Amino acid sequence: MAGTRTREREPALLRFLGVVERAGNRLPDSFWLFWILSAVLLVVSRLAEGATATAPGQGKPVVVRSLLSGEGLRGMIGDAVDNFVSFPPLGLIIVVMFGVALATETGLLHALLRASIVKVPAGWLTFALAFTGMTAHVLGDSAYVVLVPLGGVIFHIRGRNPVLGVVVAFVSISAGYDASPLVTPTDTLLSGLTTSAARLIDPTYVVSPLANYFFAIASAVVLSGVITLVTEKVLVRRAAALTPDTPPADDVTASVALGADERRGLRHAGVAVAAVLAACVAALVPAGSPLRGEGGGILNSPLLKDVAVVIFVVFFVAGLAYGRAVGKVRTSGDVPRLMADGTRPLAPVLVLFFAISQFLAYFKWTNLGPYLAIKGASVLQGANISTPLLLLGMMLVVTFINLVVTSGSAQWALVGPIFVPMLMLLGVSPELSQAAYRIADSCTNAITPMSAYFVMTLGFMRQYRKDVGIGTLTSMTLPVVAALFVVWTALLMAWWGLGLPLGPGVPVR
Repeated sequence: MAGTRTREREPALLRFLGVVERAGNRLPDSFWLFWILSAVLLVVSRLAEGATATAPGQGKPVVVRSLLSGEGLRGMIGDAVDNFVSFPPLGLIIVVMFGVALATETGLLHALLRASIVKVPAGWLTFALAFTGMTAHVLGDSAYVVLVPLGGVIFHIRGRNPVLGVVVAFVSISAGYDASPLVTPTDTLLSGLTTSAARLIDPTYVVSPLANYFFAIASAVVLSGVITLVTEKVLVRRAAALTPDTPPADDVTASVALGADERRGLRHAGVAVAAVLAACVAALVPAGSPLRGEGGGILNSPLLKDVAVVIFVVFFVAGLAYGRAVGKVRTSGDVPRLMADGTRPLAPVLVLFFAISQFLAYFKWTNLGPYLAIKGASVLQGANISTPLLLLGMMLVVTFINLVVTSGSAQWALVGPIFVPMLMLLGVSPELSQAAYRIADSCTNAITPMSAYFVMTLGFMRQYRKDVGIGTLTSMTLPVVAALFVVWTALLMAWWGLGLPLGPGVPVR
């Protein structure tokens, strides 16, 4: 009876999250999920074989092909390696991660995060921590491990509740995951997937890693402001009842301060990055520069079209300069060793990419993607649904999926081949679809119990207060999640309404 009373008193939100957690636990790993979907695709393509649809303005109809045909089976076996090697995000993410790995392993990025918030004025502390969380997205999932505990320590040092610092750092990284003032590995990953989806309609379409860069910078600033406002007006009152049981240890607190060699390393890294950027600008100044694009253009320059290489060089030279200054790089052999160490977390991504690349290749070959996109676009066009409502509908679908499937790349690989082509036929650019997806993919990261980092954050909170539970963390993240989703969506709609470019050379419409 006591257990029954406890369940009756349990808030509806926690009961819902419990259902989500149990449902998510029953799902297979993303690797197996895509192989299961491939098996489903075999059956669906067979049932739909011969179905046709014609895109507006195109005389040649799209015909659905069956994977269970002789040609389909031969392709599944004979093209498996090519499907993986030619998968657009594969090369991009590996090249970028080589540079990020060196910057991470030398300690540059960790020092940069600490330096950005140690000496901030008290009134700007929450905003600085939130904006640092946006910047930390360049570390990928490592940002959680670095910044979430650091947030608690920073708040303690500045005389504020460390539990609140942990929460601010967590929501900044998780709920604002796809907003950053820097180009991140996620930019290269998602742009590759969006390119694959867009090519179901236009085989020549390319989505740059900078496709959402302008919008991402603005989002980072706006979201940091929203997190600050909700924290100071709402969460501070909630945290007042969470007086820490134990403060951080002195050695942990002391580790936040930068040493003389770290400060010197940051200066050297800054000079190195400035030199690279100056060289890029200088290379584009001459009208006849070979690094200008077709017709002497700058926006179609290889430096922007193949920006993954530039991103690699920036992180590489910064990491090298910092590593030399602090003694992490003493010989030439240290560089490849550190890069290899830093790219080890990439192994699970590569394994997942193999499954995703095969599924997407099968999906493309069957023509089911264009067929569904044409049919879906026809229905929506007949319903005369406006662009904002189309985007909002996609976002709500993705938001629900994100509660259960927390891998952003897996989600976009799953829904992108449907939404991107369909919205393209309705006049919505792949870049705009991607921007809308990134909002929906980010916000609910902070409340889903399926996220390992949700549980990890709870552990960091318990270092200060032993009795906090899932309900405590959820009650503090939910107001932020709701505010971010509303404001971020409104920002995108305003951006679209004003016709502002989402990135360099990318019109919003």
